[in-house]
Amino acid sequence: MSYIERGTKTYRQALICMFLGSMVTFAILYCPQPLISVFSEQYQVSPSNASFTISFTTAALALSMLIIPIVGNRWGRKRVMSFSLFSTSLLTMLSPLGDSFELLLATRMLIGFSLSGFLASAVVYLNEEFSPRSIGGVVGIYIGGTAVGGVLGRVWVGVLTDYFSWGVALFTLGLISFLCSIWFGIFLPKPANLKRATLSFTNWKSNIKKSLRSKKLLNLYGVGFILIGVYVTMLNYICYPLTEEPYSLSQSILGFLFLVTLGGTYSSVVFGKLMDRYPQTQVIAWAMALAGLGALLTLNDYLFIKVLGIAVFAFGFFAGHTVASGWVAAEAPSHTRAQAASMYLLFYYTGSSIIGWLGGFFWSYYGWIGVIGMICALLGIAYFLTLSLKHGNSAAVEGYRVKRYS
Repeated sequence: MSYIERGTKTYRQALICMFLGSMVTFAILYCPQPLISVFSEQYQVSPSNASFTISFTTAALALSMLIIPIVGNRWGRKRVMSFSLFSTSLLTMLSPLGDSFELLLATRMLIGFSLSGFLASAVVYLNEEFSPRSIGGVVGIYIGGTAVGGVLGRVWVGVLTDYFSWGVALFTLGLISFLCSIWFGIFLPKPANLKRATLSFTNWKSNIKKSLRSKKLLNLYGVGFILIGVYVTMLNYICYPLTEEPYSLSQSILGFLFLVTLGGTYSSVVFGKLMDRYPQTQVIAWAMALAGLGALLTLNDYLFIKVLGIAVFAFGFFAGHTVASGWVAAEAPSHTRAQAASMYLLFYYTGSSIIGWLGGFFWSYYGWIGVIGMICALLGIAYFLTLSLKHGNSAAVEGYRVKRYS
């Protein structure tokens, strides 16, 4: 097989394109987070309902994850990812044009369906096209792009909302994303190792069943479900206490506050390399411990300590997601890898929708301490899910590690 090797021009081009693609995807996916309190006020809806601007998108993403691998196997992953980025950018430019909350939610749901093309294909493309000797670091850089995109989207929207309106902010974000999509479509190397498959419902159903039979994979799906759920909950509702007394932060400052989550870029690269060297169960436990520590720090009344807590929490989340998503790809047999990756993302974005929505009730009834209590309890459950994986890594992962360091 012809792999993309580290140090080559093709390697650099592919990494830049995948970084841009993940950046665009997550900038658009999570850009409404600093606006949730704005939507509550403008449309007179509860915090839980305002969070539907995120939850509807991630729910549509989750529903699409089971279908997209069939299309990717048949039409090619680059073609699917490029179309996904273009259509998502256009829908983002159109999203502020409606005059009701219901129309905004409908557009955000369409964005979720559109985003699935990139997200269901990206990690599989990385595992198929890049040399196994560098895949841990490559996945880390890709997930680092998700951290950068999530932050830039929130900052951009927060600042432009203060100076203009949230409609202007979303339109310009869509326009910039469209330009990045053009770069992606031109410079991403064409897949060299894709084995095209026919559109077979029988094969699709069989591979889905296989991806659900592994206890290790099921536990990793559960870990992804919880990790993204608590992360979205944190960033969805932290805007409420920070825009109230005694902090009273503006939308611009609130948007810039999300810059601290850029630590996830560094943690995803570091932990991607650590999972090449140490047992995955050990590395993912470190990540969840960091996330739990960060969550507890946000209970402190001092603004600096709160912000530090968000940074530590994000560091732990991206580290855990890097390990879990890379582990799923290595654990699954090659002929079911696309379905396994999609099942991980199905659980992942379902967790974002359900837990992110549920956090609104904890905020409404128990305040910020209730939200943090929910987050810590769920992180504890995620830790227990990893305990059943403690007997060692799969043969696929062990074989990869031997190859990496032999």
